[in-house]
Amino acid sequence: MEKKINLHIEKLPEGYYLATSDNIQGLVAQGRTIAETLEIARDVAKKLLEAQTDEEAVNNLGSFSDNFDYPLVVGV
Repeated sequence: MEKKINLHIEKLPEGYYLATSDNIQGLVAQGRTIAETLEIARDVAKKLLEAQTDEEAVNNLGSFSDNFDYPLVVGV
């Protein structure tokens, strides 16, 4: 089962990226690149969701439908 989690990504003054989420309490991930940060955030989110004992909290996350918006970042 896949769930949709909204992440907030910000670039830190040290050059690293930080990801947090309002959807999953305690989700914090940091990486050298956006891709690395997203990979770490995915792992952290999975572990936090697996540890959830409150099934309602997991069910309140967004689900994917046949179409959805995805922000594609392209460097130019």
